[in-house]
Amino acid sequence: MDETHNNRTALAKGAKDIAKEAKRHAAKNIGKAVDRAANGYSASRSYDRFQNDDDEGESAYGRPDGRHPDHVANGADGEEGEDDGASSDATEGHDDEDEIYEGEYQGVPARGEGQAAAAAGQPVCDSAKSRNELESERRSDEEELAQQYELIMQECGHGRFQWQLFFVLGLALMSDGVEVFVVGFVLPSAETDMCVPNSGAGWLGSIVYLGMMFGAFFWGGLSDRAGRKQCLLISLSVNGFFAFLSSFVQGYGMFLVCRMVSGFGIGGAVPIVFSYFAEVLAREKRGEHLSWLCMFWMIGGIYASAMAWAIIPHYGWSFSMGSAYQFHSWRVFVVVCALPCVSAVVALTFMPESPRFFLETGKHDEAWMVLKHIHDTNMRARGEPERVFTVNRIKVPKQLDELVEMHNESANAALKIWSTFMRCFDYPVRDNSLKLAAVWFTLSFGYYGLSVWFPDVIKHLQADEYASRVKIHSNERLEDFTFNFTLENQIHRNGVFLNDRFIGMKFKAVTFIDSSFINCYFEDVSSLGSFFKNCTFVDSFFYNTDIDDSKLTNSRVINSSFHHNKTGCQMTFDDDYSAYWVYFVNFLGTLAVLPGNIVSALLMDKIGRLSMLGGSMVLSGISCFFLWFGTSESMMIFMLCLYNGLSISAWNSLDVVTAELYPTDRRGTGFGFCNAMCKLAAVLGNLIFGSLVGITKAIPILMASSVLVGGGLVGLRLPDTRANVLM
Repeated sequence: MDETHNNRTALAKGAKDIAKEAKRHAAKNIGKAVDRAANGYSASRSYDRFQNDDDEGESAYGRPDGRHPDHVANGADGEEGEDDGASSDATEGHDDEDEIYEGEYQGVPARGEGQAAAAAGQPVCDSAKSRNELESERRSDEEELAQQYELIMQECGHGRFQWQLFFVLGLALMSDGVEVFVVGFVLPSAETDMCVPNSGAGWLGSIVYLGMMFGAFFWGGLSDRAGRKQCLLISLSVNGFFAFLSSFVQGYGMFLVCRMVSGFGIGGAVPIVFSYFAEVLAREKRGEHLSWLCMFWMIGGIYASAMAWAIIPHYGWSFSMGSAYQFHSWRVFVVVCALPCVSAVVALTFMPESPRFFLETGKHDEAWMVLKHIHDTNMRARGEPERVFTVNRIKVPKQLDELVEMHNESANAALKIWSTFMRCFDYPVRDNSLKLAAVWFTLSFGYYGLSVWFPDVIKHLQADEYASRVKIHSNERLEDFTFNFTLENQIHRNGVFLNDRFIGMKFKAVTFIDSSFINCYFEDVSSLGSFFKNCTFVDSFFYNTDIDDSKLTNSRVINSSFHHNKTGCQMTFDDDYSAYWVYFVNFLGTLAVLPGNIVSALLMDKIGRLSMLGGSMVLSGISCFFLWFGTSESMMIFMLCLYNGLSISAWNSLDVVTAELYPTDRRGTGFGFCNAMCKLAAVLGNLIFGSLVGITKAIPILMASSVLVGGGLVGLRLPDTRANVLM
């Protein structure tokens, strides 16, 4: 009997132990509500609230104190928990492999884990839920993931890793600034070197902006599918290769193609750079450091202006490659301007992908590795290498069947981008997308339009002043005279030149009207902006000159001969007497944004994105009215600097707001669409404002003022993103 009683007692004890163990495992799978009640993440920086909403097993992060959520769940089970706690793992045959250490990554729970949970605690099957219910659950998951990710970035801290990425992405953004300025600086020299007729002039500026427009939309959308780093690497490589190639091509048509493809590549820089950097910044650092990043665009403009000033006027730097190929200094300038892009490609290869993108695409292991790398890099830089990364589980948002299909690799890339783009106009981001597009368009239309109008107005003022100093000679007669010096800014009417010699000399802005050249000799003569109108040449000889039919307007040539005429277009710095001045003006205008950059970075989080955006655009629009008083070069330059300094805060604020308003799965696409609207406005601004130069001041001033003020008022209606976490 005693033996039977002992056997029954042992059996009962064993059954009780089995029941306790089963209850412990069940509590592990259905203890989410208990975890949340016992472990508020906001109070103790615990990540235990972030578990799966379904029955896929626990997916919370481990506690900073090293305790595993299992112990909390067991301790909340009443008497059984206390009994279970009375029997320590050490005395109950605890397996060391079950111990979860602080900072040890536990991965993502396998689907189906925890199916042995009690029926009463089993969640409703997804197939029994409506589409709206599934979407609601996913949004809830994404909100929890956003809060969770914010806490992780706070634990990782802001340090060496963010500064390394700051300078790498800064080089990419600098490349975008360089590309914009290269267009204006290269245009006059390239069109002259390639003998572009007036009908083809100006196409370079428009076609580059068109390439950037399509590039922003394409690369921004693709970055939401293929990753920030990967797309940025490819887009910068495309830009660098075709920018370098464009410096060697001969025909203007091929040059346009190369610059358009180069613009298509660099078009992805702005949307990807800001999306990428925003995803590795904590909320309290995001506004300030995204604003600091904007300074690299200004640095790109300064770099391009300085290189143009130092290289393009030195036409003596050119060299020949064969009998017909000339590599002039403007081509050297194009090569030098590709260097920031090449540097960005090299540096970017050493940086990791955005961990937020990894989480969004379900690559949780890769995301954890990047986050741990960020944490360890920053802690080592602080002198705290012993600090352990306490995160060990990652929240898994619910995936809808339609969304899973969109990630199917066999699907067409263009359809993926288009489907993501259409989701930018779904609730709740539809209204924000329309408002952002309006603000981007108006700000860009005013900025790029005035950027074209300002320098051209200055050129017209200079040309008017130059023309006012013209010397007019009438009814002169010169016989047996040798011209071996430069004639500049002169008009000769009804002159007679008899037995005169023009040797090794230059005509610069000289016009001969109703004049006669009898038995004259022309050798090694070049003419810049000079013409012979209604003139007569009798028994004259031309050797190695560039005087041809294009410069002989309604003139007669009698018994005269031309030998070894210079063919093609002659490149000399004197083609644009104001080139130095134009480069200097652009340099000053770009440098003027430095104070605005500093102010916007320091105040972005203090006065808010929207106040800075709307206020900057309204002030920029008001400043346009002072252009009525711009009657001199110095006044116009002052107004250019003032306008640039006021508008830069709007650009910085708009970049920050756009990056923060869109969810992660649409951030690149939405930003790319807005930047594409920016480049479309740049094309229209170039065409419209460029056609009004020298005609009237009223239309450009009123147009720029109205669109800037209107865009600023729309910007004030956007939601405030200062307190947002990245969804």
